[in-house]
Amino acid sequence: MKKHNFYAGPSILPEITKEKTAEAIMNFADTGLSVMEVSHRSKEFVAVMDEAQALVKELLKVPDGYSVLFIQGGASLQFLMAPFNLMNKKAAYLNTGAWSKKAIKEAKFFGEVVEVASSADANYNYIPKNYHVPADASYLHITTNNTIYGTQLSTMPEVDIPLIGDMSSDIFSRPVDVAKFDVIYAGAQKNLGPAGTTLIIVKNDALNKLERPIPTLLNYQTHIDKGSMFNTPATLPVFASLQTLRWLKENGGIDAMEKTNIEKAGILYDELDRNKLFTSTVPNQDDRSKMNVTFVMTPDYAELEKDFLDFATAKGMVGIKGHRSVGGFRASIYNAMPIASIKALIAVMQEFEKRD
Repeated sequence: MKKHNFYAGPSILPEITKEKTAEAIMNFADTGLSVMEVSHRSKEFVAVMDEAQALVKELLKVPDGYSVLFIQGGASLQFLMAPFNLMNKKAAYLNTGAWSKKAIKEAKFFGEVVEVASSADANYNYIPKNYHVPADASYLHITTNNTIYGTQLSTMPEVDIPLIGDMSSDIFSRPVDVAKFDVIYAGAQKNLGPAGTTLIIVKNDALNKLERPIPTLLNYQTHIDKGSMFNTPATLPVFASLQTLRWLKENGGIDAMEKTNIEKAGILYDELDRNKLFTSTVPNQDDRSKMNVTFVMTPDYAELEKDFLDFATAKGMVGIKGHRSVGGFRASIYNAMPIASIKALIAVMQEFEKRD
């Protein structure tokens, strides 16, 4: 039976990424060695890093004056590293879920944090609008997509101060104006590669403006100067990420991904709005994520939640159980998710509906 992988992260990868990575585990670049055992300073791996950084710039149309890094620590380290490098005395944060809340916690080590708006009052089921951003803040931090709660910023804020964006779960899913940001960061394990590396895009002239000393490893400039090679990079995740970046380019780039993602999310949300058994947890259609579709049973059928989970799992739907803070179900439909899997999930939902 075919398995359809709806896990939120680590999550589905393109088939070609898995195939090429599996080959490189046994024989990387005809070296006769595994990608896991060659030197990160070998010419073969340096070529991997260089191409991965170049493809990020090409796919996202990164302007001149920005550096692309692959380092470790996940997005969680960036909650700390970004304010360490860019926050002077005050920074503004938009609180749209668990991950932005964690970012706020870390930023408080470095100064005043102004929470410009929050959707916590409704368990983060919407994106706040019409909030005031203090002009003297070093930056506004946003989380562009919220995996747990199924919300996503449909447009980026228009502000007169720099932006920092946590794009861990929707990077490469749609075009983004990188020039609006001082820092974009994304853990690889959703739309790029396996867990273990983190993509960072940083504006060079945003750095080195603070008086505070920054430890060497936590200083963006260190990693820029050393080409992401200051310490040993995660060679396997970077190699796998390169395969995904190649796949993105070969399949039409970011514009093509956005078109497909709109289609995939659209048919699933249409089914949720039609099917009497299910309902989206995000009432405002403009706030609904195209990467993580969260839904629950309607009140009249709430007692069927476990039955549906068991039914769907038996049909090959893997990883659709919702996060404990929301309950219900979550279908994570990242770039690598084929539309056939979305249709398979819809068919299961319709089959279960007919049983009622």
